[in-house]
Amino acid sequence: MIGKKISRREDIEELVKDSLKKSIKEILEKNNSYLDVMERVKIKRPYVVMFFGVNGVGKTTTIAKFAYMLKKRGLKVIVAAADTFRAAAQEQLAIHCEKLEIPLVRGKYGGDPASVAFDAIQSAKSRGFDVVLIDTAGRMHTDKDLTEELKRIVRISKPDLKLLVLDSLAGNDALEQAKYFERVVDYDGVILTKIDADTKGGIAISLAYELKKPVLYIGIGQTYDDLIPFTPEWIMERLFS
Repeated sequence: MIGKKISRREDIEELVKDSLKKSIKEILEKNNSYLDVMERVKIKRPYVVMFFGVNGVGKTTTIAKFAYMLKKRGLKVIVAAADTFRAAAQEQLAIHCEKLEIPLVRGKYGGDPASVAFDAIQSAKSRGFDVVLIDTAGRMHTDKDLTEELKRIVRISKPDLKLLVLDSLAGNDALEQAKYFERVVDYDGVILTKIDADTKGGIAISLAYELKKPVLYIGIGQTYDDLIPFTPEWIMERLFS
């Protein structure tokens, strides 16, 4: 608004609101990129997608939703339970995979997660699967061993797409997590969970503005269908309603 001339006839409040809308839309559109895995699979198969995120953000459920979304579009999906750290992580993923009738590659607790990811990729190649989804252990930036393990999984599995799962209700914490994972693995995009419980979903603006990272998908509920592609219009409508 600086330097803008305003006549007395104009409605200042509307002018400010319109200017704010325009600025926010520009930020969101600049860093928004629609992801069509179907198109990418045509170029590279198996297409390897790796998921990151701290415990409690809804990563396991998000992977199940992502798998369902791909299966619904006719793709053959296999999942790697490479979280060999957290108790019951593999069981949780196994329940989802059983419901969705999607194969799961598992490892021993305390075992090497990178080998689980590697085995899943080899299995996908030999059995003709289109997409490999890799789960990883939830990490905090204070745990150096897990951080090194994360880098090793990336190095060995060479994912085509690295997705960070963030809880939209975490506010500034989510931004700190995003910065940490950017330093460690430099992910490609974000999936925001629990956005149906967040009144506005403003974290999408912070991610786009501060980190130049696109939000690719949003979780809007509990069912497998409740993962949808993110659009700037979706956030704009909530912010200004």
